[in-house]
Amino acid sequence: MAGPTTAERGERQRPQSGPPWPPRLDRLPRPRTLVVLLVCVVLLAVGGVWVLYGSGWLRVERVSASGMRVLSDEQVLAAADIPVGSPLISIDTDAIEADLRNKLSRIDSVDVTRSWPNEIGLKVNERTPVLMVKKGGKFVEVDAKGVRFATVSRAPEGVPELKLTAPKSPSGTSQSASLRRFGTGRLVREAVRVAGVLPAAVARDTRTVKVRSYDAISLELSGNRTVAWGSAEEGRAKARTLTALLKAAPEARHFDVSVPTAPASSGS
Repeated sequence: MAGPTTAERGERQRPQSGPPWPPRLDRLPRPRTLVVLLVCVVLLAVGGVWVLYGSGWLRVERVSASGMRVLSDEQVLAAADIPVGSPLISIDTDAIEADLRNKLSRIDSVDVTRSWPNEIGLKVNERTPVLMVKKGGKFVEVDAKGVRFATVSRAPEGVPELKLTAPKSPSGTSQSASLRRFGTGRLVREAVRVAGVLPAAVARDTRTVKVRSYDAISLELSGNRTVAWGSAEEGRAKARTLTALLKAAPEARHFDVSVPTAPASSGS
């Protein structure tokens, strides 16, 4: 009877557990194959760079703008100043967004996107005025963040006028302690907080928001009606209370919601 072959003896001697045997050297890629693979990778990389930057296939052919209410397409496109014909990949979208906000203060935010293969899109979000400040014969628009962003020749419709009416100090100057303590910017932001919580119907009816001090804000409504608001704190509660008062006492001319849990109305 024939004994075990050399292959069978090798199988019996191979360990049943532990790490596998290292690969045989004659199975490794040959140097020539490695060189060919490396050349292919380099050619693909060079070709990709050329397609993105050197070819005419992926270049800017059109720039579009959307989302504007006041600004025109021409204003936005001119401020963006994106060169047609440039490689699409080379457009710095972050830099364009920052540039648009710096050049056009009416823009609150803008999203610059690449639309392959040939278009840049500018989606604009304009600031919305919640108050205006009369300055000479013009009007400065103020948004919900307290930013004075545009000066217009006509008062925007449905936007209350902001008046800072600081009382005179004992020395006769017009700057009150509240104005010195909080600064004009802070008082404007407090007025913005009040305007931001007014119900739509009340906001449309509001003609003026007056700020005498941090805790002495008042409203002037149509029909010579006035509202003592107090500070901007508890704004939503005050807004609900004012809405209820206007319905309960439609003939009243003076309303006080400075303490929303103890409101008052008077006059007829």
